[in-house]
Amino acid sequence: MRFVDEVHVQVTAGRGGDGCCGFRREKFIPLGGPDGGDGGNGGSIYFVADQNLNTLVDFRYQRIYRATNGEGGMGSQCTGRKGEDLFLRVPPGTLIYDEDTHELLCDLLNDGQQVCVAQGGKRGLGNMNFKTSTNRAPRKITKGKPGEQRKLLLELKVLADVGLLGWPNSGKSTFIRAVSSARPKVADYPFTTLYPNLGVVRVDTDRSFVIADIPGLIEGAADGAGLGVQFLKHLSRTSVLLHMVDIAPFDENEDPVVAIKAVAHELNQFSSELSTKERWLVFNKIDLLEPKEAEKRCKAIVKRLKWTGPTFKISAIKKTGTMDLCYKLMDYFLEQKAK
Repeated sequence: MRFVDEVHVQVTAGRGGDGCCGFRREKFIPLGGPDGGDGGNGGSIYFVADQNLNTLVDFRYQRIYRATNGEGGMGSQCTGRKGEDLFLRVPPGTLIYDEDTHELLCDLLNDGQQVCVAQGGKRGLGNMNFKTSTNRAPRKITKGKPGEQRKLLLELKVLADVGLLGWPNSGKSTFIRAVSSARPKVADYPFTTLYPNLGVVRVDTDRSFVIADIPGLIEGAADGAGLGVQFLKHLSRTSVLLHMVDIAPFDENEDPVVAIKAVAHELNQFSSELSTKERWLVFNKIDLLEPKEAEKRCKAIVKRLKWTGPTFKISAIKKTGTMDLCYKLMDYFLEQKAK
């Protein structure tokens, strides 16, 4: 399924039904009086969060949505049928903006949460509502009101506890394959990952968290280079960022410290909120080096960066140290929850 995280749609609620101008006509009741019924209210449009969805792709193929109109009133004081409400399903984590005012209407976070984005038109009144002691045969009615019409921007930010970021080919997709059931594409060339992948990491029968993998960042990403900047917004809801570092790059001239600083710079350029998030350094591909050499390189990188945060050494492809990292993450979430 194609991953789509931003769409533009137009919604139009149903129009209210018109009131009826009618009079009671029965045998032996020559002057029965007014009995025109009211119209029905127009149908409204709602967005509902559905945990079974993970993309906005359906809205790419249909952009205009209309709720049904209310029926007009009828004689014998019969009220017209109300227009049916229209419920549109979106994945949790969807933000709904009004394109004209740029107002955030709702942030649908929880499964089943719903919001009305276009209210149906109010019904018209029949002439039976206007009879008085001095006007016993009114012919006055009111028309139904039009429903609300809006142009909306739907933006999806995936819900995850942990976000993976790093240089292309640093092993992010391999890591998510190692610790969860997610199966993103893995290959030995840059930008194998073209859209975010989510995986559920289960560390115990009743303890788990969600991890998100986005395309790799490169220098100049904040100015549009590469793919990762398009998906950095998906990391905004995460609690921890795992910065994957390739300590044995294929190109010997590639400096891991330069790569780490470049990614940190792009985070800061994109959002000050992201740049201040909890970030852990994860040194990957230690299996390609001798243990002593791997330890030496990791210490040298930490020293050059003057890094004081948590660091971990893993081999994602051989699953060395991956579960220890997952347990540390779970402990961190429990500590934060306790605070």
